[in-house]
Amino acid sequence: MSTRNVFRSLMNDGELLIMPGAYDAMSARLIAAAGFKAIFAGGNAAIGSLLAQPDMGQSNMRDYADHYARITDAAGDVPVFVDSDTGFGGVHNVRQAVRAFEAAGVAGLFIQDQVFPNRCGYLPGKQLVPTEEMIAKVKAALDARRNEDFFIAARTDAFGVDGLDAAIERSQLYMEAGADMALPQGVDTHEAITRFIAEVPGPFMAIASQAAGNKAPNLADLAGLGVSAVILPTLTIMAAAKAVEAALRHVATNNTMRGLEDRLMPLDDYYGLVGLSAFNEREEAYDQAGAAAVAAR
Repeated sequence: MSTRNVFRSLMNDGELLIMPGAYDAMSARLIAAAGFKAIFAGGNAAIGSLLAQPDMGQSNMRDYADHYARITDAAGDVPVFVDSDTGFGGVHNVRQAVRAFEAAGVAGLFIQDQVFPNRCGYLPGKQLVPTEEMIAKVKAALDARRNEDFFIAARTDAFGVDGLDAAIERSQLYMEAGADMALPQGVDTHEAITRFIAEVPGPFMAIASQAAGNKAPNLADLAGLGVSAVILPTLTIMAAAKAVEAALRHVATNNTMRGLEDRLMPLDDYYGLVGLSAFNEREEAYDQAGAAAVAAR
């Protein structure tokens, strides 16, 4: 079964799917090694990782495609669901993005209905494209996919701009256009989630981000509300940034690495994570094959 088949099954099996966010290949490998069944890769973490900048729509489709390809490769058999911003332009750009992200190996993506340049959904100043423009993008994305199991979601940022009624109306229209899921940014409270699920068909994916502050939903409560999945888009990059900052401060203050032992991954564990033994075995096998070929002459 492909990762796309797996992801579709996970979104519809009735159990809450928890998807930590990967910001690079190493974080994806760690998520997979921790036993999570799916991974999310979003724009906020991507821009932070690639550029050390806030997410204000300043990257491009090709950068994302390369970034996501490295993440999916490191994730192995674990499906990766990704952020494709606004589709990076009009319907022709959306078509290219879907094809490029399919080639990168991701299990699915979402397109959002902000104007370009878009920004992180938790930042102020968001503006929306007309509903009909977003519907055109959804249809273009659906027509562009080569694999019917490739999961295409339509995200709306209408809640933070025009309120819940507008988010529900747009989501209903996006689902009528054929999207596999409507993703309402900012719909975090139990009351809003319950109403959205009742009025919009398809699975519901919650967002639990540090950027949401105390509005982020409690994961333990989501399954009881009928939520299909929850993404934790900034969990790993925030954890990594904090840990690296603390380690560097320790060295700068104490002029030694001593005392950091419990904060650092043991070398053997690191080599196990990155697969050093498999690399050595493969290299040795090719060296032996080369030597045998020369000896046989």
